[in-house]
Amino acid sequence: MSSPSQSSATPTPSATSATTPPGTQAPTTPAPGGSAPAFGPGHFQPVWPFATLAAAQAWQREYRSGGHQPWHLDADQTALSFTQGYLGFRDIDRVSSHKVSGAHAHIGVAGSGPEGGTAAVVHLVRYGTGRDAPWEVVGTDDTTFSLTMPGYGSLVRSPLLTGGRITGVDEGIRVQVRQPSSAAPLGTSCCTPAGGNSQPWKQSVSFSGARDPVLTVVATTGGHVAEVERFTITAVRTR
Repeated sequence: MSSPSQSSATPTPSATSATTPPGTQAPTTPAPGGSAPAFGPGHFQPVWPFATLAAAQAWQREYRSGGHQPWHLDADQTALSFTQGYLGFRDIDRVSSHKVSGAHAHIGVAGSGPEGGTAAVVHLVRYGTGRDAPWEVVGTDDTTFSLTMPGYGSLVRSPLLTGGRITGVDEGIRVQVRQPSSAAPLGTSCCTPAGGNSQPWKQSVSFSGARDPVLTVVATTGGHVAEVERFTITAVRTR
C-alpha cells in the first residue's frame, strides 16, 4: 500500500454507485450539529484525506485555479480511496449504498465477490465552506460490529484498550492504529475470538511513532469468504 497524503491518493476508478440508503445505524461519531459540521475537540475529527482545515482549503485553491484532483468532491470515490488506499483493504472495491444529505454523506463499501455484503458505511462530511468544500471521512456508522472504546475524539496513549460489540459466528477481530502520514500501521493486535448476538469484545493494542494529531483505530473481522468482511473505525487524538 502506498502512503496516502493529504490530497494525493488516487481514487478507485471502478466504483459503481447504488441508491439504497444504508438504513438506521448507530453512529460511532458525534451527531451532526447543524448544516455546517464542526471540527475539533468534542466535534468531528478529520480522519482522511485532509489532516487540517488549512490543507483542505489549499486543495480548494488548487481546484479553483486548475481543476486539481476533482475526486475530492465525489463522496463515493473518497470513501473507496479511504478504504483501499489508506486502510489497505484492496478487495473492498465497490459502493453498495449511497446517501447524501446536505453536508453529510453515508457511503456503503463492499467487496466485489458474489457473497460480498456491505463491509462498512463510511460517514463523510464537507470540510470547510463553499460549494467546492471537499469530503472528509469522519467515522463509520455501525450495526453488527462496533468500536466504541476508546471514545471518539479522546486523547490516547499506548497501549490502547479497544472494544465494542459484535454479532456473528467464529469471528476473529484484528485491531490496527493508523495515521495518514505513515504507510504502515503504528500498531496491530490479532486476533480476539468473538461471536454471538451483540456480544462485547475487548482487545489491547500497542503502537508507536504517532506524530499526526488524529489517529485512526480500525477493527476488522473476516475469514469466512474474505480476509476483511466487516470493519469499523473511530478517531482519537494524540494532543
